[in-house]
Amino acid sequence: MDLQLKDKTAFISGSTAGIGFATAKRLATEGATVIINGRTQQSVDQAVAELQKTGNSNVSGIVADFSKVDDINRLLSELPDIDILVNNTGIFEPKAFAEIPDEDWFRFFDINVMSGVRLSRHLFPKMIAKNWGRIIFISSESGIMIPDEMIHYGMTKSAQLAVSSGLAQLTKGTNVTVNSILPGPTKSRGVGQFLEDLSKTDNKPVAEVEADFFKNMRPTSLIQRFASVDEIANTIAYYVSPLASATNGAAIRVEGGLVRSIV
Repeated sequence: MDLQLKDKTAFISGSTAGIGFATAKRLATEGATVIINGRTQQSVDQAVAELQKTGNSNVSGIVADFSKVDDINRLLSELPDIDILVNNTGIFEPKAFAEIPDEDWFRFFDINVMSGVRLSRHLFPKMIAKNWGRIIFISSESGIMIPDEMIHYGMTKSAQLAVSSGLAQLTKGTNVTVNSILPGPTKSRGVGQFLEDLSKTDNKPVAEVEADFFKNMRPTSLIQRFASVDEIANTIAYYVSPLASATNGAAIRVEGGLVRSIV
């Protein structure tokens, strides 16, 4: 299927690894001009080199740390005209509620939520002016089913759903869409490390740790496994394409059936 992305320019925040990188690779493969982002020049250079192996030379990167406002402002000044924005930057950390200090609540909100707010605030008016654009917020099933082991993370994912839904209301009658993608447990680089750490701590094989995770912590999952980053990226690629023009203001679930509500 041709996703009709060859004349589109995409920016994906937090895209040197994980879902962001997989999305960049999928869009590059489709022929889009792709701009990635990471916190260090080395990580960006390595990711760009890897992405150019798709045969698409229209791949570049901008270094910016979304915990630093000066970095964000510089990034905004360097961005060219963007057709597709994927707000992917985010952090997570399992921590008991009573042990989460105020600083962590604010840090999680600033990185996970305000990164997308700042990028969208800059790019959304330009998309409206040219009457075409796609904005995607990478939320999570944790925004609906708040995980008790990281409530602060779940809070930010709920907030992203609110921002995405509200922003979509401002697109009425245009060819701009704003949607959220809700991945479930996904084997990104950070999650892979999390599983390896648990494996060492519990002295169990990684496969057993993964099985225990779904049995005890995510028992409602229908697929009973972590999704791959490519599975999430394939979904994102469709919804940023012209083919998905009738989907707007939606929270699109890619969570393996973990959420049991019908809508």
